[in-house]
Amino acid sequence: MNRCENDVMSAVYCLCDGTDGCLISPLDIMSILPVGRKYSVQRLDDALTALQTDGYLDVISSERKGEKMYVISLRESGLAYKRNQRQKRMDVINKIALAFVGAFATFIFGLILKAIFHV
Repeated sequence: MNRCENDVMSAVYCLCDGTDGCLISPLDIMSILPVGRKYSVQRLDDALTALQTDGYLDVISSERKGEKMYVISLRESGLAYKRNQRQKRMDVINKIALAFVGAFATFIFGLILKAIFHV
């Protein structure tokens, strides 16, 4: 999942607010997306199509009073999105912590070897 798809999935998950589906407009989604990145309706459509292909959600485009709307139903992967994000973050934190522990252990081992063979 690239950065755009990740941002869109996070916005959709937030807008669905714990339910398995919602009716939202592209402007609703774009209002939650990060301001610094340039998002257009076409880029949003592409991201939603990619997320649908990846099995995160089902999207049906419709119109309500002349405004484009999305009927979004979260699939199992979409419902577990936040949990998966937290798990990925914890995995990265654990890898960094393990690297620090390994570096510290190597430093101590080096000091011990230096003390033994330096005498």
